[in-house]
Amino acid sequence: MSLSRRKILLGSGVAASSLALGPLGNAAAQEAAPQPFVPHDWKSVRAQFRLRPDLAHLSNFFFASNPTPVRDAITKYRKAFDENPYNFLDDNMFQRDEDMMWRKVCAAAAEYVGGKPNEIALTSSTTMGLALIYNGLRLKPGQEVLTTTHEFYPHHESIRLAVNRWGASTRKIPLYESSLKFSADEAVARIRAAVRPNTRVVGVTWVHSGTGVRLPIGKIAAAIADLNRNRGEADRILLVVDGVHGFGIVDEDVAKMGCDFFSAGTHKWILGPHGTGIVWAKEKNWALLQPTIPSIMTKEPQDAWREDRPPVGPTEASWVSPGGFFAYEHQWATIEAFRFHRQIGRKRVQDRILELNSQIKEGLARMKHVTLHTPLDPELSAGFVCFDVRGYNPKDVVQILRDNRVIASSTPYAVPHVRFSAGIVNFPKDVDMALKVIRSLA
Repeated sequence: MSLSRRKILLGSGVAASSLALGPLGNAAAQEAAPQPFVPHDWKSVRAQFRLRPDLAHLSNFFFASNPTPVRDAITKYRKAFDENPYNFLDDNMFQRDEDMMWRKVCAAAAEYVGGKPNEIALTSSTTMGLALIYNGLRLKPGQEVLTTTHEFYPHHESIRLAVNRWGASTRKIPLYESSLKFSADEAVARIRAAVRPNTRVVGVTWVHSGTGVRLPIGKIAAAIADLNRNRGEADRILLVVDGVHGFGIVDEDVAKMGCDFFSAGTHKWILGPHGTGIVWAKEKNWALLQPTIPSIMTKEPQDAWREDRPPVGPTEASWVSPGGFFAYEHQWATIEAFRFHRQIGRKRVQDRILELNSQIKEGLARMKHVTLHTPLDPELSAGFVCFDVRGYNPKDVVQILRDNRVIASSTPYAVPHVRFSAGIVNFPKDVDMALKVIRSLA
């Protein structure tokens, strides 16, 4: 049902002020002086962001607003590039190993995932990471990639492009019929039962952006490890994880979950600069990949080119990090995003996000005109809450919310839903504001 949105606005004052503000919003709010950062104080955390204070920002998964330390780092590096671009890049990328900034980014990422710096490749996004993994795996004709029906487009498409190139195949299975009643044990059992002798890769997503379901990656990894006991190394099943919507929320060490490859952008829940991401894998797994894009982050491939010979040794993570000049002021400022999380505390971040999203779920569950799709159990979800409002198209609901100063989204799947996503920039009053709008649609 598409209604006149003006009829649904929750007060003429809200409507008038909403319509009066231009697309750039409140300039004074955007230029507010930075506040001292007190990591244990959520008001102080919120003050590090230039988000418009008159809006309830409940689409935090999408594209991060950067906190003050990240913005300051970007500004510092950009100024140095503007003043002396050749020397600044040469000194920090191509001279002494200990001065190479990309190594410091890898070290910061490794500390966050619980791994080692040489296990990290730097990318621009989850999508790029998935493409580099699947395209580089040298799949053989007859081998298959087993995945699920719940993946987002970049994961499915990365698989499709890779199997078409290598002459392999892909198969999709559902892990649940009802996301609200999701069972972790059933999902693991379905994956285990679906594996065939020719299955080389299992590709899954940690947190489903279309339903809000969070998969038990550790349990899936354990099931695959059990299946691998009777397989040779060349036929070992590899677990590839699109991890972006758990990365920066869930208090788990990625390096200890048991997956073989993990791809995530750092410009979403990590709150890093736009156009940044990582792939994590153990050293032995990097050796399985054939690089797709020439790298300039390591000497061996370049030395081999100069000496007209093949690179010596197995593939390393740095060989897979794409070359070409990146927006280095963004890539290097990712260090500050990881530091920002460490200062707050990974468990405190997780608990805050789960608490706020539980408030959303519990509020929606009490509304008879709402169909909730995200599990109520916080162990089975993360930062998404997906739902439908009876009688309304999801996009219309999103527009009604926007007219009432609540920023939400609709899921870009074949069957769309309305989606809220609360993060560490939010407070319970933001949730109350959103629930009030949805309640008015009864």
